[in-house]
This record gives sequence, structure tokens and C-alpha cells, in this order.
Amino acid sequence: MAELKFPNESYRIRGAVFEVYREMGCGFLEAVYQECLEREFTRRGIPFSAQKELLLEYKGVRLVQTYKPDFICFNLVVVELKAVKELANDHRAQAHNYLKATGLELALLINFGHYPLVEIERIVR
Repeated sequence: MAELKFPNESYRIRGAVFEVYREMGCGFLEAVYQECLEREFTRRGIPFSAQKELLLEYKGVRLVQTYKPDFICFNLVVVELKAVKELANDHRAQAHNYLKATGLELALLINFGHYPLVEIERIVR
């Protein structure tokens, strides 16, 4: 069996996610969960950058377009938030693209729109 990438960091991030969902529940916009997670990450001492602009290149030339993942935690894990009824393959593709753009190996795709429990998918590059 393959070893989990960054289990301790993932555990801490998941704890913050569960706390936000426990407190706020389902039904808010992503921006609300984004703000709540910023506060919960800070409260728990989880290092993060929010909406960090990623520069993209095509064949060695920098593009005008940029990417902004919701969070990068511990400088190791991309955390992408959704508030939808169910996660779709385009959400997963977006997480894969964030991994490619950052060079990181793990993304957590979080869906606060799922009821009765928050969904968390691990995306590994």
C-alpha cells in the first residue's frame, strides 16, 4: 500500500475544515468558507497563503493569465474550496492543474456544499 503524502499536515487541515463545517453547515458561498477557514487556520497555527497568484508559462513564455488556488498550506498542500451539490471532474482537473502549476504533490479538494457531511478528496500528482 502506498504511503499517504503529508499525513500530519492533512490531518490538521481536515480538522480545521471539519470545525468550519460543524460551525457553519452547508449552504453558504465559497467566499464565506474561505474567510472562515482563514480564521480557523490562524487559530490553529496552520501556515497558509490565500489566493496566491501563480504565474503560468507556455513553452517557456510567461502567460498573462494566472491561477489562484484558494489556499496553499504548509507550503506543501493546495486546498481548493467548492460549495456545490457534488464534485465534478472539472473540479478535480482544476486541482490537478494547481498541482502542475505549483509543482506540489498533494491537493485537498473540499466541498462545503455537500449534505450532511463535508466532502474532502485527496488529489495526488
